[in-house]
Amino acid sequence: MARINLLPWREEQRNQRRQDYLTTVGLSAVVALLVWGAIHWHFDERIDYQNSRNDDLQAEITKLDSKIEEIRELEKEKEQLLARMKAIETLQTSRPIIVHIFDELVDSLPDGVYLKEISQKGAKIIIKGVAQSNARVSNYMRNVEKSDWLKNPSLDIIQTASEDGRRIANFVLKFEQTSPKAKTSQLEGDA
Repeated sequence: MARINLLPWREEQRNQRRQDYLTTVGLSAVVALLVWGAIHWHFDERIDYQNSRNDDLQAEITKLDSKIEEIRELEKEKEQLLARMKAIETLQTSRPIIVHIFDELVDSLPDGVYLKEISQKGAKIIIKGVAQSNARVSNYMRNVEKSDWLKNPSLDIIQTASEDGRRIANFVLKFEQTSPKAKTSQLEGDA
């Protein structure tokens, strides 16, 4: 039999397989690096895009914050103006009330009762006066109760004294001012 040496052919085949394997591994590594590079570049672009969007949103948020601050300032000014308008309106509506109160004081004052001092704190009115008798002070209190502009009379002090041989009663009377409009508004609200 003839002897044929197959070792160089097998050796060449092994070398070819090894070279093919290394080429495949090298190409796979290059492809993997290219894919990794493409993915990295893609995500870098996405991150840059998102960062630019975030910067734009932050700029808009800053603009809106300044506008919100302006709106708050305008709201404060509006509230101040409304408070001023309400104060002016209150003054305008309360202007004739004092005339009505003085009118009621005169109309409800019976003969023999004289007022020496009138003071007011808020809606409370304090009257110091002199009467010829306690009955006249009682009559004055009944007249005040009938008034549309005065309510809740209460007698704080009544002192009997003698002046020029006559008997007099010094008194301090307190009551509250009210408005007939407020009463009718309350009655309409209750109905």
